[in-house]
Amino acid sequence: MNPATVHIDALREPDAARCAELERALFPGDDPWSERMFVEELRAGYHYLAARVDDRLVGYAGLAFLAGPPHAEAEIHTIGVEAGHQRRGIGRALLRGLLAVADEAGATVFLEVRTDNEQARSLYEDEGFAVVGLRKRYYQPSGADAYTLRREPRT
Repeated sequence: MNPATVHIDALREPDAARCAELERALFPGDDPWSERMFVEELRAGYHYLAARVDDRLVGYAGLAFLAGPPHAEAEIHTIGVEAGHQRRGIGRALLRGLLAVADEAGATVFLEVRTDNEQARSLYEDEGFAVVGLRKRYYQPSGADAYTLRREPRT
């Protein structure tokens, strides 16, 4: 796949069913988000992006602001990319889109990542995140541990 064929835009409510489908495929051992959860996130006004290839949703990512200035904080709620489209820069593009929004607000960004997800952790570290904590049995029902990561705002 040529990276130029990927289009990043806003996630919309009609995308929620596809997001839930991807969640079930990507996170089968844990509690994947439902269509309703994605709709609720969008209705709450959180910033969500979609990655599309030939108008087909292949990835999604979401960011919520937890606190405003002068000490703005944001949290990445989710990032997912269809297995057949991974390792092609789509997750990085989605992450950078979220980080641009956070940086514009001067927000420190937090996220959790499974301790055994080396690929995702490497991506996050490449983009300036550092491990600041460990959450035991964070993911359910698998009981997998998660690292909490933080990235300071970029100006």
